[in-house]
Amino acid sequence: MAVESPEQVSRDREVGAPADDPASGPVGAVWTSALVGLTTTAVYTVLSWFQWHSYAVKSWDLGIFTQLASQYASFQPPIVTIKGDGFNLLGDHFHPLLVLLGPVYAMFPSAFTLLVVQNLLFGLAAAVISYAAARLLGRGAGVLVGLAFAFSWGLQGAVEAQFHEIAFAVPLLAFSLTAFLRRQWIACMLWAMPLVFVKEDLGLTVAAIGIVLAYHSRRPLGIWLAVWGIGWFGIASLIVLPLLNPNDHWAYTQSIDLPTLWKQPAAFFQPDKALTLLLLIIASGAIAVRSPLALVLLPTLAWRFLSDNSGYWGHTWQYSAVLMPVLFCAALDAIAACRRSRIRLVSAYARIAPAVIGVAALALSPQLPLAALANPTAQFSTQRGDAAAAALASVPDGALVESDVGLMGYLVDRTTVYWIGNENPTPDYIVVDVPAGGLPEEWRSAGDVAARLHPETHFRTIFSRDGYEVAKRVDAGPAVP
Repeated sequence: MAVESPEQVSRDREVGAPADDPASGPVGAVWTSALVGLTTTAVYTVLSWFQWHSYAVKSWDLGIFTQLASQYASFQPPIVTIKGDGFNLLGDHFHPLLVLLGPVYAMFPSAFTLLVVQNLLFGLAAAVISYAAARLLGRGAGVLVGLAFAFSWGLQGAVEAQFHEIAFAVPLLAFSLTAFLRRQWIACMLWAMPLVFVKEDLGLTVAAIGIVLAYHSRRPLGIWLAVWGIGWFGIASLIVLPLLNPNDHWAYTQSIDLPTLWKQPAAFFQPDKALTLLLLIIASGAIAVRSPLALVLLPTLAWRFLSDNSGYWGHTWQYSAVLMPVLFCAALDAIAACRRSRIRLVSAYARIAPAVIGVAALALSPQLPLAALANPTAQFSTQRGDAAAAALASVPDGALVESDVGLMGYLVDRTTVYWIGNENPTPDYIVVDVPAGGLPEEWRSAGDVAARLHPETHFRTIFSRDGYEVAKRVDAGPAVP
């Protein structure tokens, strides 16, 4: 490890690093942060393993991104049949950085691979945050803050929801904002720039980082970063997404209804939104609001809270994962600044803030997904596992399959999968999970699905057990339930 220059030591002291704590030096910080990162990846992979082996599929997203990874592994454009026949997923969200999944999937062709990749990326981010905390505040604070971030409600929600593109944004934000804490302005800018290729709305987050960077660095690179972010947001939302979307427009623009909010401002205030904000305050020990980095939270919170889709407002799913590195870096920045405050109460609270953050994370943990690991037998039922495996075995490799969400993630690795909610080509097989796959209530069997979606084709049910059903196309003629 290279010896730090006097200028670097001076910078560390400026932002609050305790120079008399050897554990906060490079070697001690590396080891403790690496342990935090490995622990994070291991624990989340255990959760993913229990999900996978209990056939718990939260949504169609894992199947969608697995098809994307498979296409990239074959050097093909990301045509995802689950979204629709010939649907290019770059017309849904702008995430070209996901091409990195291709080589990994080529080596390990399974949907479970994507879950492990996400857990590794979250572990990397946890190590980065822990390292920054250790360098700023010492070994104990580094471990406390690192683990609080690693098992924060935003990351746990994302792991439970399974893979999404935001997995790549979390470590990029961690690298960028911890560079900001070290006053390494160029590194902060360079790590932020690829965020525009993770998801289109992150261009606005990049712009917010650029504005804060410009103010603190007093250099034009922050302005250029803001221009980069806004420019790519415009290119993605106004050109690329409409061009590749089958409906010739960005699919999510209509969810933000500003005229209605203007006429009925009370509609903006919802309990789910208030709970999300409250959890952000609690998770950061309420100190993050004293840092200008907290402004970087605003673009993500704005598009979520302005949307008429209530699924975006709350603290579940993957939507808050990108907020976590911003929140915890803002907390670190505020703690370092407050410890130098001349106001005794402020400086005293800053001393105990890492412990408060750790206690807050512990207090929230019983309500979060990882709590299920305390009793995995009860929380991850395998009673239907044999039936699920047999249903999958009845579908041959290479078949064209129409499926609900139930076994979709287990079929995409070896078959061409379509979702039953779209208008699709006639499949070779129909696979459904009647109680848990998301079928309409009036559809009680694979035969019902066949009769409603493909009335001119005859299907025969070849498997039915514990709610899993498989129907096989036989020949032309009326469908028989």
